[in-house]
Amino acid sequence: MRQKRLPLLLTGGSSSKRSLRPYGLKQSLRLRLKMRVNNKGISLLEILVVITVFSILAILATIAILLTLRGARKSEALVRVRSNVDYSLAVMERNIRNAESFIDCGLETNAISYLNENGSLSSFSCETDYVASGSARLTSEEVEIVSCSFICDDSTSPPSIEISIGARDASITGIEGAQMTTSTKIFLRTYK
Repeated sequence: MRQKRLPLLLTGGSSSKRSLRPYGLKQSLRLRLKMRVNNKGISLLEILVVITVFSILAILATIAILLTLRGARKSEALVRVRSNVDYSLAVMERNIRNAESFIDCGLETNAISYLNENGSLSSFSCETDYVASGSARLTSEEVEIVSCSFICDDSTSPPSIEISIGARDASITGIEGAQMTTSTKIFLRTYK
C-alpha cells in the first residue's frame, strides 16, 4: 500500500534556522483558511478608481481625436477655398494681362470691363456670392465670395488693376469653416 505524503511546513524564525517539516491535515486546513482570509481580492473602491482613471483617459483620447478631425476638415476647406480663388485669379490675370485697354476704369469697384486681345468687350464681376466672367461662374458653389473689388489705375504706364477677393467655404460654418482673403496687382502687356 502506498503511503500518503503529508504537506511540508516551513518553520523557523531566521533564514539560517528555517526547516521544512511535515504537518497534519488539521494544520493544512487552518493554513488554507488563513490564506483565504488574507487574500481578499479587489475591493469596490479599487474597481471604481480604475474605472475613473480609464474613463478620464478615454475622454482625453476622444478629445484629441476630435481636435485632429476638426483640423483636418478645416484644412480641407481652406484648400478648397484657396484652389477656387487661385483658379479665378489665374483666369482673370491671363485675360486682363493680354487685354488692349480698360473701359470706364475706376468707376465701378465690383466689376471691370475691358477690350480683350481680339478687340471684343469682356468683363469680370463680383456677384452676390461668386465671381463671374461675363455670365460664366468662375468659382464653384462650394465657395462663397464675401468680399471682392477691382481697383483700376490707367494713369500709370502700363495701366494696372488691383483685384482683392475674400472667400469662405459655403458648406462648413463655425470653427471648422475656412476663410481667406487674397489680392493681386496685374499690369497690361499691350498698352498704347
